[in-house]
Amino acid sequence: MNKDPRKKLRSSLRQARLNINPEGQVKAAEDLHDLVVEQDFYSEASRLAFYLSFDGEINPMPIMQKALTDGKLCYLPVISDEGTSELSFAPFHQGDKLTTNKWGISEPPLIQTPVPPASFDVAFVPLVGFNKHCFRLGMGKGFYDRAFSFKSTKRHRKPLLVGLAHDCQLSDEIVASSWDVRLEIVITSKRIYRADSN
Repeated sequence: MNKDPRKKLRSSLRQARLNINPEGQVKAAEDLHDLVVEQDFYSEASRLAFYLSFDGEINPMPIMQKALTDGKLCYLPVISDEGTSELSFAPFHQGDKLTTNKWGISEPPLIQTPVPPASFDVAFVPLVGFNKHCFRLGMGKGFYDRAFSFKSTKRHRKPLLVGLAHDCQLSDEIVASSWDVRLEIVITSKRIYRADSN
C-alpha cells in the first residue's frame, strides 16, 4: 500500500471510531475488559504496558484499574519531547498526576531510567486499524513500531503484543509494510483475533 491510500484509509478508520457515541465507547470498554481479564495471558502477567485512550481509541482504563487492584505492575508510554520521537515507558500508580504531551495525550512523568519494552509480559497497543492477520495501522508516527522493532525477528520474545480496537477498525485493505511490527493478538469488544490462527 503506497503512502496516499494508507493516509486515506487512516483518515477513514479514525473517523469511524470517532463516530462511536459516548455510551457506545463506555459499553465497548466494559465488554473489552470482560474479554481480556478472562484470558490466560492476563492472569499470568505481572508487568503490563497500557495506553491512555485518545482520538476515539477504545479505552483500556477498566482493564488497567483491574490490573492495579490485582497487584500487577502497570506502565504507560511517554513520548520524548526532545525531537527524537522515541517511545519510553514509566510506571503508573493509582492517583499519579499526569501531564499532557505535545500530541495532547496524557502521560506520567518520565523516570530517569525508562522501563525497557522487552521487560513487559504484555503490552496493550492502540491502533487506527487492523486486519484479521493482526497487522496494525497506527497513527503514522512509528512510535510503537520502533519501540517493539526487536519483535520483528524474535516474535516469541516478550512482551505479548495485544492490540485493542473497536470492531469498526477491522479492514482488509491494511497491507503490512516492512517496518510494521505484527501483533500476536487483537481484541475488540466482541472478538479475539490471533495471528497464529490466520
